Amino acid sequence: MKRILFVILFLACTQPQFAQAQVNGTAINLNDPDQISYLSPKDYIIGGVTVSGTQHLDNNVLITISKLVVGQYIEVPSEATSNVVKVMMAQGLFDDVQLWAEKIEGETIFLNIRVNERPRLTRIDINGLSKSQTEEVRKRLKDNAGKVVNENLINTTRNTIQRFLREKAYLYPEIKISTIKDTTQANNEILIADVDRKNKVRVKKITFTGNKEFTQKQLRKNLKGVKQKAWFRIFGPGKFKEEKYKEAKETLVAKMQNKGFRDAEIIQDSVIKVDDKNVLVNIDVYEGPKYYVGNIKWSGNAKYTDTVLNRILGIRKGDIFSEEKLTTKLMGGGRNSDDISSLYMNDGYLTFSIDPEQTRIYNDTIDLNLRVYEGAQFTINNIIVKGNDVTNDRVVLRSIRTKPGQKFSKEAIMTSVREIAQLGNFDEQKTNPVPENINHAEGTVDIVYNVTEKPSDQVELSGGYGAGQIIGTLGLTFNNFSTSNFFDKSSWKPLPRGDGQKLSVRGQTSGKRYQSYSFSFSEPWLGGKKPIYFGLSAYTSSSSYGGFNYYTGEQMVKDSDLNRIWMTGVTATLGKRVQWPDNWFQVNTSLSFQRYKLQNYSNYFLFDNGTAYNINLTQEISRNTIDAPIYPTSGSNLKFSVQLTPPYSLFNKINYETSAPEVKYKWTEYHKWKFDSQWYAKIAGKLVFKAQAQFGFLGSYSNKTGISTFERFKLGGDGMQGFDFLQGSEIIAMRGYANGSIIPEGTQNVNIAMRSGSPIYTKYQMELRHPVMLNEQATVFVLAFAEAGNTWNKFSEYNPFKVRRAAGVGARIFLPIFGMLGIDYGHAFDPIPGLQSSQWKQNFTFSIMQNMGGF
Repeated sequence: MKRILFVILFLACTQPQFAQAQVNGTAINLNDPDQISYLSPKDYIIGGVTVSGTQHLDNNVLITISKLVVGQYIEVPSEATSNVVKVMMAQGLFDDVQLWAEKIEGETIFLNIRVNERPRLTRIDINGLSKSQTEEVRKRLKDNAGKVVNENLINTTRNTIQRFLREKAYLYPEIKISTIKDTTQANNEILIADVDRKNKVRVKKITFTGNKEFTQKQLRKNLKGVKQKAWFRIFGPGKFKEEKYKEAKETLVAKMQNKGFRDAEIIQDSVIKVDDKNVLVNIDVYEGPKYYVGNIKWSGNAKYTDTVLNRILGIRKGDIFSEEKLTTKLMGGGRNSDDISSLYMNDGYLTFSIDPEQTRIYNDTIDLNLRVYEGAQFTINNIIVKGNDVTNDRVVLRSIRTKPGQKFSKEAIMTSVREIAQLGNFDEQKTNPVPENINHAEGTVDIVYNVTEKPSDQVELSGGYGAGQIIGTLGLTFNNFSTSNFFDKSSWKPLPRGDGQKLSVRGQTSGKRYQSYSFSFSEPWLGGKKPIYFGLSAYTSSSSYGGFNYYTGEQMVKDSDLNRIWMTGVTATLGKRVQWPDNWFQVNTSLSFQRYKLQNYSNYFLFDNGTAYNINLTQEISRNTIDAPIYPTSGSNLKFSVQLTPPYSLFNKINYETSAPEVKYKWTEYHKWKFDSQWYAKIAGKLVFKAQAQFGFLGSYSNKTGISTFERFKLGGDGMQGFDFLQGSEIIAMRGYANGSIIPEGTQNVNIAMRSGSPIYTKYQMELRHPVMLNEQATVFVLAFAEAGNTWNKFSEYNPFKVRRAAGVGARIFLPIFGMLGIDYGHAFDPIPGLQSSQWKQNFTFSIMQNMGGF
């Protein structure tokens, strides 16, 4: 009996703290051992759950996370009540979480989750980075404003900055993250990242182990993008970037495998810190055996015999086994369409596929079974153009080489893409041909050319000061003009557009002293049915010098005493695309009339006063296979032209020995030959190599007339037409030298030679180009160049290897509205005899709306 009373008294002593609190209406913290005893838990039914203390969070979501469900039993206190706090704290949203019993009614308990939310982020301030670097990091962090400030946010910020810096070769930065309260917003904080980038890390040395067949030099060469320090590596000597390093390791293994070591792999590698500026790279490779091609068997081929396919494959038994070469020769991917896939797909086999199976590997030999799935030949049903909002369908369709009724041809599609790019009205990077509506039963397919219009009209607006006068220029070029809609008022937006015609007007003036106006129009498809080119251009210009006050512009003498030249000209051109020797050739024929009127124009021409006429016929043959007009990456552009005037001296009765100059040279006669060749090729990645060679020769029919004073060549400078245009000369750019400064050796009067030009010239050019931006808004690329060229007075003196040299760097920006803008820095290596360095040197060269070095 005494024992029973003792237990009752003990229980009575342990219960009052919990029960009495409820009677008094005081809430109890179920996780506080000072308020509740764990020696006497009790089961209750949850009567309600509430959340207090929240500012930004949804209470219902938090109740769901707590796993407290109204109507369920819960033991109080217990592990279940403790888990509520653990689960809520694990969300990283709170500084403190408590579970309280608000009241108890019999066996029903009402719970309240009291939370203290962590502060919210106002912004992240980054110190220690440049403005551009800070902006890039902010983009990667995205918009973190309003997020909870917790360890996860701090770690994410630190890791993002660190990852960005490691990409820039800052491998060991110090990043300190701290927070301060935002006084403008309650319970908000500002995250501050103090960054010390330290030094960019470079590779001191790269060491390979495990290699037997490959030398250290060969492996380092194949580790593309990661180079060790060397005395000759001036620009970026071996900066270590992790992403580049990962790519380089993949490239290294691929290069080893392509040499026949198909089992090659990197066993392990390490990057060891030497100091804050240098690391060592150690790579342990496994080469494995060198494999060779064994027996080659074809199966499934009905269209072409094994002999034909083997000839195109170009891989024979005993050759070093290379999966990359095998894939390229089977499925394409090279620069030429000399692969098995192109053979079939150019003959209509749209669904062609091939599966190379390695049937047997024995010793160092691999046997191949090449399974061909030819499928059916497909015929083109419809040609559809999408995305041409301005350009008329017929303008695009007439440039497309794939026609309804023809067999499907991959080569014809790629040629069509190039032809669309040559129109200049579409973004060549976004032209995408897609086969659609493939009908296997009928063997037909539609080809949809998706294009994106780009701004193509251009404006030239510039002003300059020189020779005591201000010269203003305004030029407008409309590259998608439409004469068919000229009288349709609704098409003037602001001018009628869509027919692919080109209209250009340009004016340049400094007032009375100099005026020049020009007009040109071209139609690439005269009549709209055949690719017959028609062009018409005209110009008029005048220039005066002498008798002016350079400071006021006031004329000091009579008009009849001024030194003047007037020029007027008109040219009409007809051209046609021809199919022989191939369909890349174009033949153009031009007829030109020019009039030169001189007044007191001494020291420039063979006569001072009078009028000269130049009537000439030009025959040009060209072949253009470049892939894009603005930034070519492959192909070539060849031009050869002959320009002839009638041989007046052979049938007129003028005595050239006694006649006055204005009579002798009234009718200009000459024959002019020009050749220009440009070649483009990708070297590695986006790096493009350009090579160019030019030649020009101006000859006479008779010794008694001498070489024409018009149509000569002026070599040197930016290549832009200025006052030299008024002298009837052809301007050829050559960077590093001043305009027209490259004159023949042994010239007696260098000033006259610079003004009049030379009858013979040659020029060579090499460029390395790399794009910075390629899109419809702008095309930007940088370049390094080397040029060489010279001029001569006589063909007997001509030496194509005796040239003046220059080299330098530059950049080009193509903006659709302004055309091509360029700046170059060139260094000339060879002085010009008879000229001071200030007369022949020109380091900086600016160019507008023209291609340096082209005709």
